[in-house]
Amino acid sequence: MSTSAPLLVEKTKLERPPLEIHTLGDRVLRQPAKRVARVDETVRGLAREMLQSMYTADGIGLAAPQVGIAKQMLVVDCALDDPSTPPLVLINPVIQAYSREVALGQEGCLSIPGVYMDVKRPQVIEVSYKDELGRPQRRRFSGLPARVIQHEMDHLNGVMFVDRVDDQLLLTEELSKYGFSVKSVRRVKA
Repeated sequence: MSTSAPLLVEKTKLERPPLEIHTLGDRVLRQPAKRVARVDETVRGLAREMLQSMYTADGIGLAAPQVGIAKQMLVVDCALDDPSTPPLVLINPVIQAYSREVALGQEGCLSIPGVYMDVKRPQVIEVSYKDELGRPQRRRFSGLPARVIQHEMDHLNGVMFVDRVDDQLLLTEELSKYGFSVKSVRRVKA
């Protein structure tokens, strides 16, 4: 478990989120994020606003590029129903190791509302990052947290989960159904 002090953010929906979440087709989502030079109160404030925006949108993960900020930072909370479990804030995250075991799992994205598709990802990862207090951390994640972190880290490189979907016919169908263009997809190999 992380040794960081939890950010004091209620896991509730706000009438109006502090940050706007950009959607597929917005160029800002394709820009690579820059490393955070210093973890300070401004960065912690951004983390709080990202969490509030994520909770308001019923999400379990959000990367800074999704709110138009090109910083290597993401927030994750796979325990929305448990107020005693603090969210994770990962600053300048780097995946140090992947498991050989890969799992197919359904993913969605706050930047592509309504679209849910299967994506293959390693089941276990080891990540080094700085927490919201600027302390270096190194943790192993498996299952849903591992999937969410990999999904959010893709955003830091301008990659979206639809870029990893194998079933192109179903992808085209789903995107069209929700008003997104398949032209916004940039295929990447798993």
